[in-house]
Amino acid sequence: MQIKECIMSAPGKAILHGEHAVVHGNVALAVSLNLRTYLRLQATSTSKVCINLPNINTFLSWDVTELKQLLPDSGAELGNVNELDAELVRRLRDLVGVSNGTLDTRSMAILAFLYIYLSVFAGSGELPSLTVSVWSELPTGAGLGSSAAYSVCLAAALLSASGTIPSLLSDQESTARWGEVEMELINRWAFQGEKIIHGNPSGVDNAVGTWGGILRYHSGKITPLIRVPMLRILLTNTKVPRSTKVLVAGVKDKMNKFPSIINPVLESVNAVSCTCEQTLSEMTNDTPTPEHYNILEELIDINQHHLNVMGVGHPALDTLCRVTLARGLHSKLTGAGGGGCGITLLRPETECSVVQNTIQDLRDCGYDCWETSIGAEGVQQHSPLAVKKEALEVLARY
Repeated sequence: MQIKECIMSAPGKAILHGEHAVVHGNVALAVSLNLRTYLRLQATSTSKVCINLPNINTFLSWDVTELKQLLPDSGAELGNVNELDAELVRRLRDLVGVSNGTLDTRSMAILAFLYIYLSVFAGSGELPSLTVSVWSELPTGAGLGSSAAYSVCLAAALLSASGTIPSLLSDQESTARWGEVEMELINRWAFQGEKIIHGNPSGVDNAVGTWGGILRYHSGKITPLIRVPMLRILLTNTKVPRSTKVLVAGVKDKMNKFPSIINPVLESVNAVSCTCEQTLSEMTNDTPTPEHYNILEELIDINQHHLNVMGVGHPALDTLCRVTLARGLHSKLTGAGGGGCGITLLRPETECSVVQNTIQDLRDCGYDCWETSIGAEGVQQHSPLAVKKEALEVLARY
């Protein structure tokens, strides 16, 4: 292997505007969350490949010789970053004991790791022994891009370990990022991981994890906004389970039943996304003003009402909006709706006491709540000194 140890991190994601409307050809804005997933890769001499995922209580290892048997006679047959190798996926499912219909988080995470590991190293003809440990600030299954952040970290670490992309850190640097060519390769391998985990992903989540910032998604095209302001938010998980598939189908049913009502709503959501994009651009080019934040707050309120009209609201989300508005703050759901998570905009002048009291109010409702920011950096390589203390302590145990 080219390196003995590396530490990577990638951000989670939220949808700022455009949920559900994006499915019908409208613009959505996806943003990076400064809640991150951290990965530590260590070269070993144990002749084993180990994965430690303490967030989901998963600790597994395989003999390198056992994994070599999964490779085709010619390693050149693997390593296609543009297309998932169905035969390798089948072999890995047999190895791990996962049936075709199994979609649990643990199984999918293991398959994604083994697939990227084997594919990246197959061309070298030698599978290295190593240990990968991953810890995340992101809750799983909450629609916050936790699987994509995981896949991005895996891709970055394994590509670095194989020498496919350079290990960037110098003795003087604590954090580093790659150039556009390397980032594109990381993103494409992460997308393969997302395909294994989700089947037919849009590519938005792994793109946010790779590039960070704010991305514009429209009709399958993903465009990073060049420069974006960092915005403080509260992120709240109502912990109400929901089915994205059912919610998307519900919006489609409403469109079919009331096309003259719902189609203009979707067009209005598109206008909200575009107006927000324009406002964020102005905030980047000029000094942000109170009026900019007034516009962002109004757009949040408008979009939340539209989402309720589409039928993807929930009483728990109504409570979130009511509780935060009582403190002068504006909230909306993020993602599929029907429960799940919501975001609350914090203005620069919002006092710390207001933030802390709001967080406590929401926790009193039984919700999880974090103060964080959107527009965070994408995938990065770190020295141990640049990693959050809690993450480093967890990763150091394995």
